[in-house]
Amino acid sequence: MFVNPPIARTFLLFALSLAVVCPAARAEDKALDPGLVRRALTAELHNAPDGKFPMRYRLRKTSPRISTTKDIVETKEGAVARLVAVNDNPLSADDEQKELDRLAVLQQDPSRQKSRKQSQDEDLNHVLKMLRVLPDAFLYTYAGPGQGPTGKVEKFSFKPNPRFDPPDLETQLLTAMTGEIWIDPAQVRVTRLEGHLNRDVDFGWGILGRLFKGGWVTIEQADVGNRQWRIVRFQMAMNGRVLFRTKSFDTLEEESKFVQMPATIGSAQAVEMLRGEPARLEPGGH
Repeated sequence: MFVNPPIARTFLLFALSLAVVCPAARAEDKALDPGLVRRALTAELHNAPDGKFPMRYRLRKTSPRISTTKDIVETKEGAVARLVAVNDNPLSADDEQKELDRLAVLQQDPSRQKSRKQSQDEDLNHVLKMLRVLPDAFLYTYAGPGQGPTGKVEKFSFKPNPRFDPPDLETQLLTAMTGEIWIDPAQVRVTRLEGHLNRDVDFGWGILGRLFKGGWVTIEQADVGNRQWRIVRFQMAMNGRVLFRTKSFDTLEEESKFVQMPATIGSAQAVEMLRGEPARLEPGGH
């Protein structure tokens, strides 16, 4: 998704994982004991994303050099996207035609979408793996009430559990993260999460992989309709070293204009939608 998939994806999965676990935290709990978190995780694992509520939405991604806007349709065969703007300007006629041609090829060659779906499924599996270790990875503490964009929130801080022994390089990240979570007590859902790296983290990717102390990640989540919650803003500012090269990972993702799609929609129908053609829905669609 980003300039360097391994580093950026790890932080996105970390954010997604916490966004899934924390809704089960009750506002009246002054501290989250491991047993409560473990019970919440069990419930969240049973309610992990399964494609039953696909959405169409706009994704705007910004980096120091460029911004792109995409129209995305989620389907039972994975998400399909169409680039609609670069640096907030519509595509040229030539670039627009290239996008239409790319979508036509995608529609004619199901193997391309199958490969994309496999990648998306792998990301979901990583999220579930992170969920399973979160009860042991952090110590959670009630931090008091606050005011969020839609009303009252309850804040919880988290810090690494010194007894946590990460099972792999990916979960090693959790041993260096501290932060705060805001929960909407009315719907018992996370509205905001901030995580900060309090020390350097070595990952061992390739010859050398390291993220430097001081980096941070923020997510904001909202009800986008019919009590479906999605991440609507993700921002990351991180510096690291990969293969002896120092890199900066500075990105902002904003998602908006959510519209629920029929659960039966497939990738071919999504391509028709994105190409501006009426989608032919399967029997049972709405």
